Amino acid sequence: MNVHIGQLKPEHAGEVMTIQRAAYLQEARRYGAWDLPPLVETLDQIRDHLADGTPALGAFSGPRLVGSVRSRVDGERMEVARLSVAPDVQGGGVGRRLLEAISEHAPDDVKVVWLFTGAESEGNIAFYESAGFVRVSEHLDAVGIRCVTLEQKVI
Repeated sequence: MNVHIGQLKPEHAGEVMTIQRAAYLQEARRYGAWDLPPLVETLDQIRDHLADGTPALGAFSGPRLVGSVRSRVDGERMEVARLSVAPDVQGGGVGRRLLEAISEHAPDDVKVVWLFTGAESEGNIAFYESAGFVRVSEHLDAVGIRCVTLEQKVI
């Protein structure tokens, strides 16, 4: 699939929410948790995040948004948040391109890029490890799901 990676703006919030909800339904089913943060995040919360200046990127196939990723920066650490790919294009490299691009857009002060995923999400863990992320810890998230935290040093 031919995609262009570009900056997300507040006006993309509706499309981001649609893709995010579609992409995270599989995780909700896996864990029986329909209140995962990506599924209950509001349009206003997404719009505010896209306006706050932290790196947020979309994958566009023509005019259609087919994937998105956002970040949260805290000093020398940047969290990769809400990596989402439209279900009909998953497996075609869009997620990999978004993951690489968000890491490349880390502010200069960032030394570590990190993320977390469900500990039972073996496909997600394998995907992140194949992209150079390393498991560093496990924790229970806000809804009681065991999660794995993975990190990658910024070169």
